[in-house]
Amino acid sequence: MFIMDLFLLSLFTSFCCLSSSLNAQQGYSGNSVLNCGNSDATGPSPAFLYTCNGEKQHCQTFLIFKSQPPYNSVSTIANLTSSDPFSLAHINNISSFTILPPDKEVIVPVNCSCSGQYYQANTSYVIPSRSDTYFTIAKNTYQGLSSCNALVRENVYNALSLLPGLELQVPLRCACPTRNQTADGTKFLLTYLVSWGNDVPNISERFNVSTKSVAYANGFSQENPTLYPFTTLLIPLATEPSSSQTIIHYPPPVSSPISPNQKIRKSKEKLYVGIGIGTSLAVLCCVLFTVFWHHKKQKDELARKDKEGKNKLTLPEDILFGVFKLYKFEEIETATENFRINNRLSGSVYRGVLGGEVLAIKRMSQDVSKEANILKKINHFNLISLYGVCEHHGVFYLVYEYMENGYLRDWLSKKNCPAVQSWDYRLQIALDVANGLHYLHNFTDPAYVHKDINSSNVLLNRDLRAKIANFSLAKSAEGGENENSLTRERSCLHPGQRRNPTIRSSIVSDGWRKCKSRAWSSHRSKSASNVPDGTCTSYGKTKCSLPRTRTSKQTKHG
Repeated sequence: MFIMDLFLLSLFTSFCCLSSSLNAQQGYSGNSVLNCGNSDATGPSPAFLYTCNGEKQHCQTFLIFKSQPPYNSVSTIANLTSSDPFSLAHINNISSFTILPPDKEVIVPVNCSCSGQYYQANTSYVIPSRSDTYFTIAKNTYQGLSSCNALVRENVYNALSLLPGLELQVPLRCACPTRNQTADGTKFLLTYLVSWGNDVPNISERFNVSTKSVAYANGFSQENPTLYPFTTLLIPLATEPSSSQTIIHYPPPVSSPISPNQKIRKSKEKLYVGIGIGTSLAVLCCVLFTVFWHHKKQKDELARKDKEGKNKLTLPEDILFGVFKLYKFEEIETATENFRINNRLSGSVYRGVLGGEVLAIKRMSQDVSKEANILKKINHFNLISLYGVCEHHGVFYLVYEYMENGYLRDWLSKKNCPAVQSWDYRLQIALDVANGLHYLHNFTDPAYVHKDINSSNVLLNRDLRAKIANFSLAKSAEGGENENSLTRERSCLHPGQRRNPTIRSSIVSDGWRKCKSRAWSSHRSKSASNVPDGTCTSYGKTKCSLPRTRTSKQTKHG
């Protein structure tokens, strides 16, 4: 019995709440619509839209929109609000081609329906420029018929990421009559756009309704409350609105001469305004000073910590003091034409012109100190030359000599060029690579192992002379333990050599020696006229060019 009574009590309470919701009036938003940070987590807020509290879930209703270029015709206004253009032209007693004067009130028929806890008339808007925000779209484009809070809730785009071309869903403010309003004869709730100088009695008289009904529909406790522009009022109507009830909002007239008493009053008002502004500025200065002081303190603390610690992305001091040229980032940007796509050679490598010389500029996000330290100690014709470096916001730019024929891998893939088919060129390239490795292994102190020799790390100049590049994986052989580990990693050793491995034997030495011997034999047995001319430019181009005639002297290198 007790449980049955409790159930009936709960049912009665729910019915009362539902009945109260259906009979409750809407709330006036006031200036809260100008704040884009409102929340409705605890319940519906008039800063968003009108609450879904009517007797019906959907209804036909009307909005008031003021014509403003480019929205000053039937087609443009209908497109902006997703309204039927024929109905819009008919209710405003105009033709489809009429150009409306500025600030002319236009009646817009829309379909209003519940979506969650709010009524809304749905439309869409394509952002035309970067200057548009949720606030400007709600306040300027839709003149307050939507709110920035509703736009933020309706769309997935971040408020700071609105780009031209994005299509936004725009909920327009509308409402359906409550049960009490329907009982009083109300059939439509017109969403009226408040302008400067509007008041409830004046609006009520124009639409032939009582101020009491307008005050009740908008939750006012008095019949002539303060109204704010860019907000909306609900006007309860028993019939459809008429174009005769709309007006043109002309600019306010020029004020008449001010009497002495008015001048005194105005001067006092200016004094009070000045005091208020001065006080506000003083408070603002204090706040800004506090923020600046706090920011400077944090910046000094970070600088102190950076000075105490070691920054992994700093260049070695000898690089900073003249071993390589230090370029400014502006020079790198100018040389590559702001990293223009047409200047990209491959991946993160760009073609650039510095001081009238064509160079290759490689962009890297990792630490480059190891590669720079190696390249500063070596100088050989068959090893790529590093001219300078640049650092900008943790990104490094290495400036190398420019190799006209690009990567060996790309050159070998161009089967239609005579030079690619020539064993003389191929053997010369192999000989150049062998000489470069020979220099690394035997004539540098300490010796280095490249550890990544392949056709993607061998570059060719205009004469098809090869140079080894990309020393990011290279390691020094200094120290007994390191040397043993290097010879274990990538070695192709003869069984007789494994007992006492050396740096020279840590590469495929037998193959290179045979290749070198074959190359010299080929060049000794052939004259310069037998060497085929014709090379291929690289970096994605297929054009063949004929270099100058090679002689026996060109087969030698430093």
